[in-house]
Amino acid sequence: MIGLILISIIFIFLISVSVYQKVNNAIYKSRKRLDGKTAIVTGGTAGIGFFIARVFAERGARVIIACPFDDEGKDAKRKIKETTGVDVVFKHLDLASLASVREFAKDILSTENRLDILVNNAGVGIPADYLTKDGLNFIMQVNYYGHFLLTMLLLPLLKKSGAQSDPSRIINMSSLTHRIASTDVDNYNRTNYWFKLRIYSNSKLGLVLFSRELSRRLSDANVVVNCSDPGFAATRIYKSANEFLGLLAIMLILLLAKTTFQGAQTAIYLGVDDDGKTSGEYFANCRQVGADSKGYNQIAIDKLWEQSIRLVKLTDDELKEAKL
Repeated sequence: MIGLILISIIFIFLISVSVYQKVNNAIYKSRKRLDGKTAIVTGGTAGIGFFIARVFAERGARVIIACPFDDEGKDAKRKIKETTGVDVVFKHLDLASLASVREFAKDILSTENRLDILVNNAGVGIPADYLTKDGLNFIMQVNYYGHFLLTMLLLPLLKKSGAQSDPSRIINMSSLTHRIASTDVDNYNRTNYWFKLRIYSNSKLGLVLFSRELSRRLSDANVVVNCSDPGFAATRIYKSANEFLGLLAIMLILLLAKTTFQGAQTAIYLGVDDDGKTSGEYFANCRQVGADSKGYNQIAIDKLWEQSIRLVKLTDDELKEAKL
């Protein structure tokens, strides 16, 4: 009975959000180019990430799309070539494996001369809830811990590529669900939540907390970091929630949701526009809106930072290279 009530509340909430965003949806219309820049988009083979990658490529950037599924990566590369005439690069990256993240970062650092934009977009949703081989909650590792490690390892190249007048940009894909997350960081890596959406929302709040702290630590570097909220978009993450919300609810929600192209607009804006030079902020509908007050909880920020370093087993040498 309680579960049914919760599902009803979530359903009403999402419908309300869908109606709101239909009214407030923004499309980024600037034609500013990205010639000479290099961008990495995790999860750039489908959904929102695919459109981010495609638009960056259309604007002249060298784009590297990263995902764990090689066939999907090759297919996305082909589709972008067919629709834009531009080649993108596909590289294998499995965020559910810390070894894969390290291998990917090592490859990038040894083969790329610059990195101007890092979009931490890849994500998984409910109902997945189990531990990976690294001993981390699967959703938390793919959505947050894996991106934490990836960002830390790529910081040397991001710093090298940025300039005071044109800083490198880190864009963390958060979600409106961060507003219902917990700041109890000590429980972020647990499994068997009875309320499965809590794991997903925690991962998205984790990105907000990480962005705040990383921005502070990069205040003297030519690198900025911000969060992008895509709104309620019809991505595979919501399609994977059939078990939780029910097929009928999912169908109704997807009818009211933003398209993936619309959901990509804020991240595109942050990667291209001069407004994206700000740092440590939260954006939605191509404007700065601010995160939930939980995102400014300094106790949670500090605890998550230390916990993340420990759980991804960041070495002293890796920390030294990051120069934070």
